[in-house]
Amino acid sequence: MANEIIRREAKRAGVKLWEIADYCGMADTTFSRQMRKELSEEKQKLFISAIRAIVAGRGGE
Repeated sequence: MANEIIRREAKRAGVKLWEIADYCGMADTTFSRQMRKELSEEKQKLFISAIRAIVAGRGGE
């Protein structure tokens, strides 16, 4: 499956994929389409940073 790192990090952190999309200012459908194919390293870093920011906004883990 494409973008396994992002999916694994989100699951581990308890962050839903739609939350990442919302944090990044995009529709969840757009995010879902982007996740179908392997993302560039820059986009992967952006989404992983979003996961960490969402967790931090919840009070950390």
